[in-house]
Amino acid sequence: MTDNMVFASGQIALDPDTGQLVGEDVREQTRRALQNVAAVLDAAGSSPAQVLKTTVFLTTMANFTAMNEVYAEFFPAPQPARSTVAVAELPKSALVEIEVIALRAGV
Repeated sequence: MTDNMVFASGQIALDPDTGQLVGEDVREQTRRALQNVAAVLDAAGSSPAQVLKTTVFLTTMANFTAMNEVYAEFFPAPQPARSTVAVAELPKSALVEIEVIALRAGV
């Protein structure tokens, strides 16, 4: 974090209470990952509304449409800039990981 920016590490669909991966499909995992992103942003004095850029990592681009539907619920238009890339593997065999760059609230 700089004085006015938050660089949040990638979040996967971990249950914050158990540390276990949750969700059987990419929709559920995307929703939980985005909830985790929101919690990280809140702790850093920011919010999803302050996000400037996201990077989404998918284990298969076949999951793009399903992920994008949940993403659009979390980030209504105008959405932040986004890169989406396919990767061979993610921690704990997650299907999706999301990292963000945001402004701190009030900036």
